[in-house]
Amino acid sequence: MSDRSDSPRLRLGIDLDGVVADFNAGWIRLHRDEFGSDLHPDMVVTWDGLHTLGGFADMRAFWRWARGSAERPSIFRHLDPYPDALETIDRLERAGHDIVIVTTKPSWARSDTLRWLADHAIPTDEIHITDRKSNVACDVYLDDSPHVLPELAEHRADATICRFVRPWNSPIAGVHDITSWAEFHRIVTEHSPPGR
Repeated sequence: MSDRSDSPRLRLGIDLDGVVADFNAGWIRLHRDEFGSDLHPDMVVTWDGLHTLGGFADMRAFWRWARGSAERPSIFRHLDPYPDALETIDRLERAGHDIVIVTTKPSWARSDTLRWLADHAIPTDEIHITDRKSNVACDVYLDDSPHVLPELAEHRADATICRFVRPWNSPIAGVHDITSWAEFHRIVTEHSPPGR
């Protein structure tokens, strides 16, 4: 049975890390396996402080480790989806919305990102790997980045912008705060962009 309805077809610009994929649980599990550390995802409370938590000299050293090696793929192949993420994305796509993946990644992570999307059968025909997410026109955005959310609020004020609440981001005027995928589904269902 189809979930499609007469509601407007929306372009949903969805981030990956920290939103669909649990980046912190993934790198911490890998760190524990390789270094025997006793880190936990709830210890991550800042955006650019992962190197301090992981015992690296700086964020460049963290990313060198995260990049992987001949022995293992990059961190971006070691991530599990957040609970309800895949199911909600599937429901939204079946309801007739376009799933647009809009993510920021190092250039070396592109192939592992595409493999991860395929491994998890994300129903999308459109993937943007970019540092300027506001260049990708969408009706609704979902992100967790403290750098991206203000950019979207400034340059895409006509869209519905959702902040996935995390310890490393803060409320922004005009941006909807959500704490679960069920809340995002509700916002997509109830909020059409202005002018629709």
